[in-house]
Amino acid sequence: MTDEEPLFDVLVPPGVPRKILYDIEKKFKVRVVERSTPMRFANMEGEERNLLAFRGTMDEVKRVEQYMLEQLRAFVEEK
Repeated sequence: MTDEEPLFDVLVPPGVPRKILYDIEKKFKVRVVERSTPMRFANMEGEERNLLAFRGTMDEVKRVEQYMLEQLRAFVEEK
């Protein structure tokens, strides 16, 4: 990551196992950040929650998103 490249976030859905988060942080050139996100469902109108996100270049966050989804599918199929 350089200061000149724009950075993008991929949000981490609540409930993602920590093992997947640690793997992503080791395998990809991204950093973990907290991001305040408005919640718009049920009785949560107007509330905000801090969610984790991976921040990096567009190419890297696309790879992270794909990897995270693959790992989540494998995790769910194990159960």
